[in-house]
Amino acid sequence: MADKFKLIGTVHIFLTNSEDEILLLRRFNTGYEDGKYSVIAGHIDGNEEVKEAAIRETKQEAGIEIQPSDIEVVGVMHRKGTDERVDFFLAASRWKGNIVKAEPDKCDDLSWHSVLELPVNMVPYVRRALENYREGRFFESFGWK
Repeated sequence: MADKFKLIGTVHIFLTNSEDEILLLRRFNTGYEDGKYSVIAGHIDGNEEVKEAAIRETKQEAGIEIQPSDIEVVGVMHRKGTDERVDFFLAASRWKGNIVKAEPDKCDDLSWHSVLELPVNMVPYVRRALENYREGRFFESFGWK
């Protein structure tokens, strides 16, 4: 009997401030979409709930702590590229600590950007997910023909 197909799960965190800005990072030295902006993100490690994964990734990449009650799942994307994934998008506007570039070997810029004027050089599916979030669309399939 053949092994069952397994999906890769990821979390992406939309950190926003009171000036309608979102925290973006520019990928560097990762081997995937380097030089393009994205949001804090990472794989679900297994045996962890979606919010727990987002909280862990935010601590690892930006050095801040988010309480589970301060983070909300705002979108899901079933995405196909070189592989197939299910991406969970979460939003938070409250956290503890100061935002720092905690992984300088994987990120060469961590800065605030207007949600209405995103950089041209963004990871395409992340740009779409942000558009979905602003327009109130919870789910999308992306990259399918």
